[in-house]
Amino acid sequence: MDNIYDFSVTTAAGGIQSLADYRGQVILIVNVASQCGFTAQYADLQRLYAQYREQGLLILGFPCDQFGGQEPGSNAEIAQFCQLNFGVEFPVFAKIEVRGPSAAPLFNYLTQQRRGFLGSRQIKWNFTKFVIDRKGRVVKRYAPYRKIADLQSDIEKLLLAP
Repeated sequence: MDNIYDFSVTTAAGGIQSLADYRGQVILIVNVASQCGFTAQYADLQRLYAQYREQGLLILGFPCDQFGGQEPGSNAEIAQFCQLNFGVEFPVFAKIEVRGPSAAPLFNYLTQQRRGFLGSRQIKWNFTKFVIDRKGRVVKRYAPYRKIADLQSDIEKLLLAP
């Protein structure tokens, strides 16, 4: 596979969403959790989305409970939490696994395309971020501790690219 457009994911409501529907947008994919030390990044993600969505930025959140049980809620509870606490307007999908034998195919692909710290393919914690260009290619991976502001210049460059 050369891009993310061959994948489909499950929405929080239980439907199927083809990533091909997002063709031509710059996408930031993040595995998220509502009880994590990095949960405050939701606010920064929403600000980034509000600032650049008209230019073609899309943020996709994928809740994951694999790291310390930090995402215990149902899909409906997660969506409500994101909206009430952070005003999240970008899509937050159904809870998934991002590593191990039950990892979602999308996240297997993302980790094959961009390695993390010390060359590791495995996602180590919540709020790992993947930047996707307008052609659906994974161009960058950011560790959970990296602030959303650290991604901004890379995203701006991609938004300006043809």
